[in-house]
Amino acid sequence: MRVKGSYAIFSFVLFVLGFLIILSFQFVNETGNSVHLSDSQWAAEEELREEILEEQQLNRELTENLREVQGQIKLIEDEISNQERIFFNIVEDIDRLRMVTGQVGVKGEGINVTLADADYVHGEENPNNYIVHEQHIQLVVDELLVAGAEAVAINGQRINHQSYIQCIGPVIEIDGEISFAPFEITAIGEKDTLDESLNLMGGVKDQLVNENVQVRIQKQNEIVLSPRFSESGEES
Repeated sequence: MRVKGSYAIFSFVLFVLGFLIILSFQFVNETGNSVHLSDSQWAAEEELREEILEEQQLNRELTENLREVQGQIKLIEDEISNQERIFFNIVEDIDRLRMVTGQVGVKGEGINVTLADADYVHGEENPNNYIVHEQHIQLVVDELLVAGAEAVAINGQRINHQSYIQCIGPVIEIDGEISFAPFEITAIGEKDTLDESLNLMGGVKDQLVNENVQVRIQKQNEIVLSPRFSESGEES
């Protein structure tokens, strides 16, 4: 009875094991069949994969072309910016030249320098030693220009680099126009810089005083100088 019972249990175990093996085999078969693709499906998938690869290659080429175009645009922008700077500098130079030559009116801060004859001391043998001469005016004008004056006028008359100053007895001729003392030299520019340049120790002002010229220097917040030429093109 014990032997028969053992055979029965063993047979039951073998039966269950066989059933499980068959069930597993069927499951694997069904699973394999569910993922199986037909030839047409494989061809479609391969075609789609090739299209994706072509699109990726095209995107890379377009990206590279975009970088090249952006680089060219950057070069053009830099060139335009450089030309704009050059044109701006040219316009500034032209405007500055027109101011210096007196072709345009100018307004700005600056200084007024008044040169007057000194009181004659009786008994001195030469009264010319007590009047303002052209070299005194020229000394002030040159110093103002070196100090950065943008425009200069003498007794309201604009001057430029071609102007001439000539002494004729007690008067002075400036570009053919007669001016009388006292002489007011007006300059537009940085007023503190112009003032300091004339008041340096041993400089222009000291030299003029030593030569019996009365000097008065006044800083101005706003000075207006008319153009050297009128609208008709003739000198004003």
